[in-house]
Amino acid sequence: MSGRADILDNAGWTGAHPAVSVLVPFLRDDPAELLDRLDAEAAALGGAVEIVVLDDGTSDQALTERLSERIAGMALPVRLITLAANEGRARGRNRLASAARGGSLLFLDSDMRPDRPDFLRRWAALAIGDAPAVAFGGFSLLQAPDEPRFAVHRALAAKSECVPCAERARQPEKYVYTSNLLVRRDVFGAEAFDPGFTGWGWEDVEWAMRVSRRFTVVHVDNPATHMGLDTVETLAGKYEQSAPNFGRTAARHPEIVAAYPSYRAARLLKRVPALPGLRRLMRAAARTPWLPVGARAFSLRLYRAALYADAV
Repeated sequence: MSGRADILDNAGWTGAHPAVSVLVPFLRDDPAELLDRLDAEAAALGGAVEIVVLDDGTSDQALTERLSERIAGMALPVRLITLAANEGRARGRNRLASAARGGSLLFLDSDMRPDRPDFLRRWAALAIGDAPAVAFGGFSLLQAPDEPRFAVHRALAAKSECVPCAERARQPEKYVYTSNLLVRRDVFGAEAFDPGFTGWGWEDVEWAMRVSRRFTVVHVDNPATHMGLDTVETLAGKYEQSAPNFGRTAARHPEIVAAYPSYRAARLLKRVPALPGLRRLMRAAARTPWLPVGARAFSLRLYRAALYADAV
């Protein structure tokens, strides 16, 4: 965490003694709508919650000024950290944690929207009452855009991410994402995110694998909607970034990753001749609008596994 950072605190920041710090990183997104939703709960929280926002190198002065003005008017204590250059998902979250003062840290991505009006109150009550080491609240698509261009991502998310609480609890370390995640401060002090992960993906799952060996991971029903659905093209690009991170995770936790369908598929595809050509066909099929959405989603999952075949 050596890059230059500008820090802005609103009037409520000084003197606050929160139990929970909400940590919101963003890059080029505007987190204003999420902040408005969170601040609507301020009067009912009794000072239990603060927010730390990290602009991870957006370099948009107009956005910074708009956000600074909005934060200045918020009732919740808020700190805005603006980085001159991008640090990445793992380093950025570690920086957020170092700026937080609460006994529990709630990682919440800027493209999430709480599904309940008492979202923060439920998290604060859990943190104060039970102080779990790690708790994941869940994803939904309740408020997500229902547009044809996002249909494939919606199908993928509904199958693999928007999982009911009871099902998540059966494999607690698998269903952990830093988009709606409560972590006790001492736990994060013992196990921070690995800054060796770059690009997109797997840094949160790998972290959960490490943490689950030492601490109990629980799942609760306090979901938020993932608003940032992607087109097939954007999602395929993210999968390409994630392949080295998947390989890093598999090398560190082979006994866990070996049970993942994506790993088993990658190992099988590794034996297939002319895999680069097949990858192109898989990606093309996922982009073909006249194919059924289920077939396109399956093609994109195969494409991801074919990418991972080079990393395992």
